[in-house]
Amino acid sequence: MLLLDLNTVPPRERVEAFRHALTDSLVPNDISHEEPEGGIHARMEMWRVGGLDLFATRNSGFQVRRTARHVRHHRDHPIVSVSLQPEGVHRAEVADRREFLGADDICVFHELSPRVYGWSGDAASQSIMFDTHRLGVPVDTVVRASSRLRASPLYGLVLEHLRGVWRDPGRLENDPGSEALASATTELVRALLLSAAHTEQTAEVRSTMDETLLTRITAYARAHLADRDLTPERIAAEHAVSVRRLYTLLSEAGISLEQWLITERLAKARRMLTSARHARLTIAAVSARCGFSTPSHFSRRFQAAYGMSPGEWRRQGPLALAEPHE
Repeated sequence: MLLLDLNTVPPRERVEAFRHALTDSLVPNDISHEEPEGGIHARMEMWRVGGLDLFATRNSGFQVRRTARHVRHHRDHPIVSVSLQPEGVHRAEVADRREFLGADDICVFHELSPRVYGWSGDAASQSIMFDTHRLGVPVDTVVRASSRLRASPLYGLVLEHLRGVWRDPGRLENDPGSEALASATTELVRALLLSAAHTEQTAEVRSTMDETLLTRITAYARAHLADRDLTPERIAAEHAVSVRRLYTLLSEAGISLEQWLITERLAKARRMLTSARHARLTIAAVSARCGFSTPSHFSRRFQAAYGMSPGEWRRQGPLALAEPHE
């Protein structure tokens, strides 16, 4: 949903329109703007995916200051924002700690902590809002973790997961799996925060790591579907468990690892074959990017699952979607 496009607003009204959109969609803040030659500009959008609000903005330079006064006027259910910076260099200050954030950084703010945030020149931000009650992480833990996220072994996994969520949020809004995706995303962020906040393996961290193990394993596997060497041994080693423990965990969840990987790879290939972004890729290239050993193996599997060849699916497009054959 488009919240604001300042190109449609008279120049003299843009500052107030920006302030109104940001305050209404998020929380009260003090906002100051740079004044570029063409005037301030911004485009803000929001999506609702399985109970999570996703907010994206691309705008000219600005700074948001959230003070203790603002904190006292928080909403009934405060939020934790987890943001990516796809464009520009962002500045953040929390608890007297200042840092610069780029494309490979995750930025975390708790609504109940004062902060300063912004950038100079044109840049963009993508934020997911987590209800603090649903996330279940105390404010002091969030603040402590926010400066130490990269110390967590989960950092890279969560970063790739968040990037995946942001590839096409509009498509995710009405997807039947949106609730499960929201739950998995919440679990991964909670695990990252607790892991980063505690240098030692406390009982709370160990419990959270155990509870989120299945979610972390499936998220890791989805992020590496293109790797032909995505073996049970590699997956188990990446998560510090034995292969036997891996298979036991998956079996308890009703998952056959080999079949699950084939299903995920086929689903990825099916999306790629009808995506404008991948329209110039050959079927062999799609096969390779989805982790199949050979194009012929990919074609056989695709035909068995969907009742048509990859080429037929590409020609007929998404309206040809059918349930996999038993």
